[in-house]
Amino acid sequence: MVRAKGDPMKTCRPAITALCVLSSLVLAPTLAKAAPEEIQVYMDELGPKGGYGLDVHMNYTADGRKAPTYGGEMASDNRWRITPEWAYGLTDNVELGLYLPLATIDNSGKLELGGVKGRIKYIAPRAEGQNWFWGTNFEIGRVRKSYDINPWNAELKAIAGYRAGPWTVAGNLNIGWMVSGPDHTPVSYTLATKVAYAVSDKTSLGIENYNEFADASGVGRLGDRDQQVFAVIDRTMGDWDLNLGVGYGYGAPEDRWVIKAMVGVPFGK
Repeated sequence: MVRAKGDPMKTCRPAITALCVLSSLVLAPTLAKAAPEEIQVYMDELGPKGGYGLDVHMNYTADGRKAPTYGGEMASDNRWRITPEWAYGLTDNVELGLYLPLATIDNSGKLELGGVKGRIKYIAPRAEGQNWFWGTNFEIGRVRKSYDINPWNAELKAIAGYRAGPWTVAGNLNIGWMVSGPDHTPVSYTLATKVAYAVSDKTSLGIENYNEFADASGVGRLGDRDQQVFAVIDRTMGDWDLNLGVGYGYGAPEDRWVIKAMVGVPFGK
């Protein structure tokens, strides 16, 4: 999303420690679900108070699951997901968001509008020169059966990160749960991480990882879980922002190859 971004800080030893920790998490064996409507590591970007923003999330599963896992589900193979995310700066530290509509195009070319989600994001105030950040995000939404057997689901996201020189490291701990539906799935715990290096003031290269490592029943055997890792580029082009990535699922993934993009549109400017 087109938002003000923090200035890089001087490189220091805590940045190296954070980089090592998050890099190890990137390579940790964990479980990855089918590509959702939004593939993103949340960081400290917020729109200005009273300002509007728009991100358009897109992903394409080039090699995914061929058959549904329950009656009425849309299999992920050769599927497009396109989701506009509308945002409004409620205060200097709180942003409201609306994912509308959640849209998919299946492998036959059929377009389906599948639901809506809302969110509220908080980023803690920072002293000038502080190069670490933290915050939280809560979202809740309703989707059609072709997306999820449970129509109502919610997620609480913890956000943390650190910037030092050209390096940015960030992580999200996501706790997701079913609000209502026929399949009483346990609470899930998902880790998303990002390590990025700025090659210029407008371009950075990085690695993002999205993994479900446990649920309420326990961690289980990590060796049996799936992993998904993305090579990404972030680019600023005038008032537009672009995040583009190619992801590979290894282990026993539902989705083997996924291409994703997030376009920050200068909406409301």
